[in-house]
Amino acid sequence: MGSSPDVSESCKRKLRKPRRAPFERRVARFSVLLAVPGLLVSGILIWLQPWSIAWKLVVLGVEVLACLLIGTALHDLIVRPLQTLANVVGALREEDYSFRARLAVPSDALGELSVEVNALADLLAQHHTGAAEATALLQRVVGEVDIPIFAFDPTTALRLVNSAGEKLLQQSSAQLLGKTASDLALQNALSCENETLVPLGFGGEARWFVRRSSFRQEGVPHTLVVLSDVSRPLREEERRAWQRLIRVMGHELNNSLAPIKSIAGSLSARLPATSLDADQRQDFERGLSIIETRAASLNRFLQAYRQLAQMPPPVLQQCSVSTLAKRVAAVETRVDVTVIPGPDITLMADPDQLEQMLINLLRNAAEAALEPSNARENSNGSTNLYASQSEPQIVLTWQLADKDLVLTIEDNGPGLMNPSNVFVPFYTTKPGGSGIGLILSRQICEAHGGSVELGNRVGKRGCAVKVTLPRTMPPGNGLGT
Repeated sequence: MGSSPDVSESCKRKLRKPRRAPFERRVARFSVLLAVPGLLVSGILIWLQPWSIAWKLVVLGVEVLACLLIGTALHDLIVRPLQTLANVVGALREEDYSFRARLAVPSDALGELSVEVNALADLLAQHHTGAAEATALLQRVVGEVDIPIFAFDPTTALRLVNSAGEKLLQQSSAQLLGKTASDLALQNALSCENETLVPLGFGGEARWFVRRSSFRQEGVPHTLVVLSDVSRPLREEERRAWQRLIRVMGHELNNSLAPIKSIAGSLSARLPATSLDADQRQDFERGLSIIETRAASLNRFLQAYRQLAQMPPPVLQQCSVSTLAKRVAAVETRVDVTVIPGPDITLMADPDQLEQMLINLLRNAAEAALEPSNARENSNGSTNLYASQSEPQIVLTWQLADKDLVLTIEDNGPGLMNPSNVFVPFYTTKPGGSGIGLILSRQICEAHGGSVELGNRVGKRGCAVKVTLPRTMPPGNGLGT
């Protein structure tokens, strides 16, 4: 059987916990209870006196008024300090550390409570300031560090990115935040093993070393991804290995080439005095000539690579980009080099090494533009800034990008058939080439804290070389002897 609504409601009321009266009301009640016995006793004594009723009422009124005043003062003395302490604690909860409790004196129960609350406020203010300073320092360090840093939430949405990450992805943080790792082509960085090399599909030839760690923000787990471009350190280690190889090869081959060339010359000089017929003498002369010629050619080859192995560090001084570009353009006379002036920039660099680098790059561009296959026309017969397609031409220009100088050399040659091998030592597609020009150019550029990138022109035939140089070379760069 179900119970009636009235019975159930009454049961609920009985089960409810009685509401406690506010603290101020309880203080007032106890003050009244404290004063009532005294008022009753004094009222009886006053009423027994032989005074007039008017005077008796006046005395009783004065007594009641005094009790009310004393009770009000006692109420304020108890409640007001507690309200003040409550306001201080509330301000601390709102992270406002400017309020302090009054009457914070020792040897007093309420004063000691005020002292402790004020000490707590000072401690929280100190911790808040330290945390704010540490957060600001962390943000500054993360923003200024030159390695890309990303933070993703559990849904792989980007929640934090520093300036290096913005530069890598070529977008601002406002455009990047909220996008998923797949949208940013960073899914490999989240799914790969920690501390491994991962190709990410951007950054040119960069090879990225991925470090991951976890942290919590407002209780939500996040993944921190740090990318390190290890391409340059790997190339530097590779360069040292080639230098050691070249030194050993040069030493051993020079010890053999010198006597071979000397003996071949001596035998050639003694041939006329030998009793050989014409055909035999001709065979010997041709064989000794080949030996001497190839020994001399191999010696020149070794000397060229010895230059690569013994590149001195840059000697920095002020140099004008405009003057340098005009000077190197005048050196190349086989092809018309068009210099499109950029901003008037002065670099702190080694002008001799930069000039050698640009001469090598312009010589490669000229040789590519002069290839026989370059005599061609556009399929639609159009022309562009770089002259008609049938005329070999090179364009040299520069511009500023952030704090870097970006210098571009474009030719209208056949382009690169295998771009991945352009910086491989000893690799060349030229019949008389040594495979040193581009290696030496990149070595000079990286010694100045820059980079060299080669690629085919987009939408046009030919090759584009992009040289990036900082306006002020970072400390610690430069190659040893």
